[in-house]
Amino acid sequence: MLLWSLLVIFDAEIQPLTPSLADWLTLQAPSVVFEGDSIDLMCQKKKGWREIETMAYYKDGEKLHFSNEVSSFSISHAALSDSGNYHCSATAGKFVFQKSGDSRSVRIEVQELFPCPVLTVSPFWPIEGSPVTLTCKTQPSPQRSNAELQFCFFRDGRALGSSWSSSPELRVPAMWSEDSGSYWCQAETVTPRVRKQSLQSQIHVQRVPVSNISLQIWAPRGPVIEGGNLVLLCSVAKGTGNITFSWHRDATGTSVGRKTQRSLSAELEVPAVRERDAGRYYCRADNGHDPIQNKVLHIHVRSPVSRPVLTLGEPGARAVVGDMVELRCEAQSGSPPILYRFYHENDTLGNISAPSGGGASFNLSLTAEHSGNYSCEVNNDLGAQHSEVVPLTVTGTDGYRRDHVTARVLGVLCGGLGFITVALLFYYRSHKISGWLSAICPLACGLKPLTVLHDCLSHKNVQLLHHLITFNRHNQFIYSGVKHNKYWI
Repeated sequence: MLLWSLLVIFDAEIQPLTPSLADWLTLQAPSVVFEGDSIDLMCQKKKGWREIETMAYYKDGEKLHFSNEVSSFSISHAALSDSGNYHCSATAGKFVFQKSGDSRSVRIEVQELFPCPVLTVSPFWPIEGSPVTLTCKTQPSPQRSNAELQFCFFRDGRALGSSWSSSPELRVPAMWSEDSGSYWCQAETVTPRVRKQSLQSQIHVQRVPVSNISLQIWAPRGPVIEGGNLVLLCSVAKGTGNITFSWHRDATGTSVGRKTQRSLSAELEVPAVRERDAGRYYCRADNGHDPIQNKVLHIHVRSPVSRPVLTLGEPGARAVVGDMVELRCEAQSGSPPILYRFYHENDTLGNISAPSGGGASFNLSLTAEHSGNYSCEVNNDLGAQHSEVVPLTVTGTDGYRRDHVTARVLGVLCGGLGFITVALLFYYRSHKISGWLSAICPLACGLKPLTVLHDCLSHKNVQLLHHLITFNRHNQFIYSGVKHNKYWI
């Protein structure tokens, strides 16, 4: 009975020392929390209470941390998902004097440091080759306006540009069809590090078909000259992306060159063009749509003249006065028209044009002054060439040649005149006009040839209507055009 009384007295004495548990245990927590901040929780007892033996922290009723001693609990990098109701529990005292309880709940709301970025594309439907601007739109909370943001852009999982940058814009100078894909951006603060990603946007780059193709030729010296450089320029007025240009010969359709590049034009260079390269050409352009080709272009290749060869016709390098000699000049190659020029020593004998090419000839009736060196020159506006010098020796004098020829002519005439004289004697004897006949009798072949010819042809009853003496290569002559009053002789 006495023991029971003592226990009742002792219990009565300690009751004032045991208030409600929620009053002696308090959870300390930050009042304002932003993403990336640290959340520090501290469970404290009131002064005068027994030492706490165990401690635990809870969020929304779920235990976060338990310790056999007094300790704090921290969330180092707060996220929006860390928002909730927090409280702590503790046990104090030992054995029969041990008490446990929970603190009152504290509501912690983690605020957004900056909203999720939004990716914008301008223009949204880009055309190949045109620039595009990507913008990652977001901004820090006004309460944390000094937070530094940096940005990064991605396409199909790969970072674009120079990775992270303080600029919220990324300018792409030219977009191509292969740049089509899924794009997004990320934004993050430098301190504390909070990273957020935008939604993905699909970008489709539009391709422009090729159109208005043309083929042009270019040569350094103007015309296309054999041995020089030739450039074939194939171009289109419109078209985007990689364009494949190809050059073809019209006769066979064979491709003579091919280039693929992001350009509206391409060049094909022929470093040493040949005359066989002349012909009809066209080019094609293709960027994945319908290929196009230009109209056929004819390319003319001109070749300079080769060194000409001068030859002398019969009688050759040794001739006599009065001979007719043919000077022939010919270049084996060269594009027409070709101008031929003949020279005796340094004097020009004459010019001959060959519109269709080939050689040219110049005929010369020789005199004693024609001895000397002969040459020729060819020119087709691509350069002149000179032949080697060819010597020609002319023997005899002009009088010797003239008397020699005249004697041969008179030899024939005297024979004819002898026959005519006999006929005339018979005729005029029968008609008693011997006086006229006696006037003709002085014609004697023994006289000087020119005197006889002159006396015979200058008689008052004989008229010389026309005479012409020409010579062929064998120095044979032709005499024609002498007419009597009634007869041809």
